[in-house]
Amino acid sequence: MSGRIDSGLGQIVINTDVIATYAGSVAVECFGIIGMAAVSMKDGLVKLLHRDSLKHGISVRISEDNKITLDFHVIVAYGVAITTIADNLIDSVKYKVEAFTGMEIEKINIKVEGVRAID
Repeated sequence: MSGRIDSGLGQIVINTDVIATYAGSVAVECFGIIGMAAVSMKDGLVKLLHRDSLKHGISVRISEDNKITLDFHVIVAYGVAITTIADNLIDSVKYKVEAFTGMEIEKINIKVEGVRAID
């Protein structure tokens, strides 16, 4: 389902891929996030995604009342507290995505798929 905003002159429809791409670009700027992860269901392998395919590590759902739920699959930096990374990610994404879309974030789920040393 796409996000819908009623303006005075008509409707604005936001595709979930747009929200996923924007949320992914915000996420990789957060401290402690190495990148987005793609999980292969067939073998259970985790792969670090390149910057041009960030939306594949994010699932976006929009409810009937036009609220966004985001699921992030991330790879985090070794040696940084996961709770600190998660709090930073939630605060940044919530603020920036709400400002970008004009829609409310209902929930942000973070799934840590791997840990890597900072290069």
